[in-house]
Amino acid sequence: MSFVLNPLNEQLSLFDSFGGLTDREKKFPDKSWAKYFSEYIFPKIEEEPYAVLYSEKDSRPNTPVNIQAGALLLKELTGMSDDGIVPALMFDVRFQYALHTTSYLEQPLNDRTLGRFRARLPAYEKETGIDLIHDTIRKLSAEMAEIMKIDHTLKRMDSMMVASNIKRMGRLELLYTCVSSLARETRKAGMELPENLLHYTEEDDRNRVIYHNRSEETQDKILTVLQDAAALKDLCATDYAESVSYGLLIRVLEEQAVRNEDGSYRLRTKEDGGMDASILQNPADPDAACREKAGKQNRGYAANLTEACGDGGSIVTDYQYDTNTHSDAAFIKEAIESAPEQEERTVIVADGAYSGKAVQEAAAGKNIDVVSTNLTGKQADDILADFQFSADGQSVTECPAGKSPKSCSCNAQTGQCHVSFHKCDCGNCPMKGRCHPKMFKRVAKKTVSKSGQERALQQRAGKTEDFIERSRFRNGVETLPSILRRKYGADHMPVRGLLPTKLFFGFKTGALNITRFCQYMQNREKCAQNAIYA
Repeated sequence: MSFVLNPLNEQLSLFDSFGGLTDREKKFPDKSWAKYFSEYIFPKIEEEPYAVLYSEKDSRPNTPVNIQAGALLLKELTGMSDDGIVPALMFDVRFQYALHTTSYLEQPLNDRTLGRFRARLPAYEKETGIDLIHDTIRKLSAEMAEIMKIDHTLKRMDSMMVASNIKRMGRLELLYTCVSSLARETRKAGMELPENLLHYTEEDDRNRVIYHNRSEETQDKILTVLQDAAALKDLCATDYAESVSYGLLIRVLEEQAVRNEDGSYRLRTKEDGGMDASILQNPADPDAACREKAGKQNRGYAANLTEACGDGGSIVTDYQYDTNTHSDAAFIKEAIESAPEQEERTVIVADGAYSGKAVQEAAAGKNIDVVSTNLTGKQADDILADFQFSADGQSVTECPAGKSPKSCSCNAQTGQCHVSFHKCDCGNCPMKGRCHPKMFKRVAKKTVSKSGQERALQQRAGKTEDFIERSRFRNGVETLPSILRRKYGADHMPVRGLLPTKLFFGFKTGALNITRFCQYMQNREKCAQNAIYA
């Protein structure tokens, strides 16, 4: 299939079917999302970047990319499935109007078009690391933000957990599933399995092993399945090195078991280590990880959302997506590093989980100021904010009273500076009650650190009116996770895996932005009409 640009992506034909509607019928698409999508969104979907998904040889032309991407955005916007969007494009003039297909003799989508398009995108990202849909959503968001006159110099950020569509498994079920999957694959390929492994290929064996047992039998069954897993692994050897099922069996053995000196396996315990959040949760979704947040366990992924606001509304200007073991600080650091240097001073307001020295250093080089609210952890003494440090933060140059230290040594690992002052300087100091130095026979000592000073400065800044106002501004971003879950079904995606779910999440974020944009445009038109009749 070769790449061809959509010849009808600029404007609607004068002779299309939309022209046959009555004036009354035309009012309905004009009052819906179809008008704004047709005029502002669809023409801005760039097709050229997607040429890499298709063959360079002359062959049957592709379905126009902007129609495919636009249909996937409308699918999320309206809450439809693939089976719903295809007939909707055939029989609903709003979809034809939005996607500029009213001039087509036959609508270009069929029941496999969108699935094939979605399959190409993760495959290309896996090969090159380039997320084409992410780039498209960002560009569309920028276009909408410009029309809505949104201030791009003030943004807020928050993360959310995205649940994977998988079942929670115990160790017995996890091991059994991996063994059974590989046993069925080898049996289908013609390999003769030992008699003790044949039952894994039977239809009702899963219920017998996992569910038809008493709790005291579970441990014995786990050990049996574990030894069967080891035997099947040795039986397959290198013949199945490229098999996904074999790879999962190797992984589950490495994560859940420890090999004894005699070659047998035993279950891994806490004392053995290695049982972290990244271990396999379910073979159906090998990318999903387990993380506990706010007292709840989440198996799946994490998304990070950056939102900009204006008087007319707000737009998600960017999003990131990764396994849920990815920290908030890592998200914001990556977002800052990938952003160009800002011409105007840009402020990103986030909660305390986004703070850190590495984040501040990355932001300083891009003309970005990161404001962290709701700082977590132990509070620092306010007096630490008034200590003066050298440029490298390895020594104290001056105390809050303006006295220079007698000596100073720094622990390179912890960053703590052990400072000594003349006893007479601290003994008569009016700040002695706040500083609390340790008094000795000839000197007074105090342990401080550059990180403690920075935290004290942040705490002090948190009491200002400007900081309180920014904290209120950040609170608005808390609505995004709720909307994406309730309205757009972020926790109920019909796919599994990091890249496929990331693709769906991108379309859901784009649909959220389009909904807000349409609301803004409708309100703007109402205000214009009211001004005429006033």
